[in-house]
Amino acid sequence: MEKVKRLKRVFKSEKIKGYLLPKNDEFFGEYVSEEKDRLNYITNFTGSFGFSLILKNTNYLFVDGRYTLQASNQSGKLFKIVTIPNKMPSDILKNKRISIGFDPKLFTSKTLKLFFGKTRCKLQPINKNLIDRIWNRNTYRNKNKFYRLPKPSIGNDYKFKIDQIVSYLRKKGADYQFTTSSENNAWLLNIRGEDSKYTPIPNSYMLIDKYKNIIFFCDLKKINSSFKRSFKKVKFIEIKSTGEVLSKIDKKKFIIDEHTCSYYFEKIISRGNKILKFSDQIYNLKSIKSKKEIDNIKKAHIHDGAALTKYLFWIKKNFNKKRITEISGSQKLYGFRNKYKTFKSLSFPTISGSGPNGAIIHYKASKKTNRRLKSGDIYLVDSGGQYEFGTTDVTRTISLKNHNIRIKNIYTRVLKGHIAVANFKLKASTSGSMIDIQARKFLKQIGLNYPHGTGHGVGYFLNVHEGPHSISKNNKVRFKEGMIVSNEPGYYEKNKFGIRIENLIYVKKRKNKIFFENLTMAPIDKSLIIKKMLNKKEKEWLNNYHKKVFVSIKNEMNKAEVNELKKACSAI
Repeated sequence: MEKVKRLKRVFKSEKIKGYLLPKNDEFFGEYVSEEKDRLNYITNFTGSFGFSLILKNTNYLFVDGRYTLQASNQSGKLFKIVTIPNKMPSDILKNKRISIGFDPKLFTSKTLKLFFGKTRCKLQPINKNLIDRIWNRNTYRNKNKFYRLPKPSIGNDYKFKIDQIVSYLRKKGADYQFTTSSENNAWLLNIRGEDSKYTPIPNSYMLIDKYKNIIFFCDLKKINSSFKRSFKKVKFIEIKSTGEVLSKIDKKKFIIDEHTCSYYFEKIISRGNKILKFSDQIYNLKSIKSKKEIDNIKKAHIHDGAALTKYLFWIKKNFNKKRITEISGSQKLYGFRNKYKTFKSLSFPTISGSGPNGAIIHYKASKKTNRRLKSGDIYLVDSGGQYEFGTTDVTRTISLKNHNIRIKNIYTRVLKGHIAVANFKLKASTSGSMIDIQARKFLKQIGLNYPHGTGHGVGYFLNVHEGPHSISKNNKVRFKEGMIVSNEPGYYEKNKFGIRIENLIYVKKRKNKIFFENLTMAPIDKSLIIKKMLNKKEKEWLNNYHKKVFVSIKNEMNKAEVNELKKACSAI
């Protein structure tokens, strides 16, 4: 409470009645370092998405359906938790005409318009972040260098990719593209960095003109002379000079990335230039993996699937004999992954939830919440890895001698939804919104549903969550050959249990037909399935999937594990 009071004392000198605070830092990446996690500092909320509106008398924390329960647990005493889009900030501010401050480097115009466009409030940019005025902390300077991807990991040469962007600029009549998404810069130049704990991104901005000249803005201490020499027509400039360089450009036409170009930079560009209403084409190009990239990703999934399978076998064998907790379990899983030399890091914080904790969709076990895995529970583990040739994300829900018929009924319906996605007959016109309906169908037959999308795009040794395509209610992006998406229906019952089954799948083309093919190679727990609820086609899919899992990962197993794998992958 004291932190919030201290923040509100600053309002008077800035002549504001409220302050906006997002989760992200100035690079708008998915994961934020501890010293830049201002939202966590003021609210105690640790989820990956959310923002706070702090007014004179009331504090609000806005999250989506994945985080409602978590936000209530972590921040509910001091903040009113609001789930968007059920209720929006404009609903709360409907009758108010007040001045609300915000840091212009941490918000995009698109976000401000979406959440506050319908209000009569005045949004006031304040360059010095107000949290930084009250939060004294040591800021850690990450000195890890940027690096080029090794040749076997590269799908297309960076010059080929630049040609694609420049061709797009000329087609749209643009002089420049200002790319502010670090992962898009990483993709374009085939480089990576260690500026995020879970994503191999090099924090940077990039300015590309229609003549293929590039200015790359970054911390110059993170690159060396051989790195610079690897690129033609690329000029490297200190990131602090970005605003100064942009302010000197006049009477030109710009494409900016509306998802990650801050209000601050947009205002600098728009002073003397025209911003065209086109999106950063890199998102679309990046979403389509080349054949070489798909082949590499398959290798990553064999290593990852074997590590997860070994872990699940270990859990089933030992949960009744040893004291295994959610935290010690996730550490054991990390150990199995870390045995592979190709493993670089986790791709997100492992979700290891047993019993009631499984109902918290993006649960992260803490000392306070850490449960022991015990007989009668079901256990949900959602995890993934960054390998030097791919990114993985997989969820399995397993039975710890649970015999509850209702849980088995729901689990089987989740599985039926999962199979419906995997078997969906794709056409050139198919988008995620069409598939999402099929994933939920079997749960909806008994009045149940889940509050998240069914699938998200996944990067190539990059972001574990990537657009523009997804399997969700409102996504209209059409699926194309080479796109990777997760397939993860689930069900969550507050204070009781959670179920999710997630594989990564990709769009494959054969004889002019497109279809989904599985990438994830780990058994699905058959002990929770009510067999008679599966039709012939569904049983066939499950048996074929398990045959492929067995063939793909058996060489990674020792003799005892191969025997376990045979049982886990036997026909239903």
